[in-house]
Amino acid sequence: MADLETPRLLLHPLTPDEAARLVAGERAAGEVWAADYPAEMDVRGAVSYLRRCAGSGDPAPFGGYEIRRRADGAAIGGLGFNRLPEPDGSVVIGYGLVPSAQGHGYASEALRGLLALARSLGVTVVKGDADHGNTASQQVMRAVGMRLVREDETVKYFETDWA
Repeated sequence: MADLETPRLLLHPLTPDEAARLVAGERAAGEVWAADYPAEMDVRGAVSYLRRCAGSGDPAPFGGYEIRRRADGAAIGGLGFNRLPEPDGSVVIGYGLVPSAQGHGYASEALRGLLALARSLGVTVVKGDADHGNTASQQVMRAVGMRLVREDETVKYFETDWA
């Protein structure tokens, strides 16, 4: 699958080999990583993706994507689908950026790209969540049109749909 392009970013679909290198902290020749990449969240996401691949094969295009700046090619975070779509057409997404890339609008831009992909693949509902204290992530989801649908003691849950 080809990279998804947004104005300033490339959303690069991870392969199992790339995910394994990410977990090991080993860049391939020519790869560029921001100084603080991968973050713990990126490694956890890659481990989860590798488990999915081992259990049922590569879920592409419903897998993980590395977020890269187009200007310099540097990997600055990740986003993706937490699992294949449910029978009702819904998916759960997750995303994150390394600290050095935060505050530039990259998360909103990347999430808009992922939402466009989801819609083009026939997904009807996209769900995400953020801890109460993670106001930046809540702001990102609101910025891309997701709405707060419920909350519990610790988490706020967001959705967008194309009914």
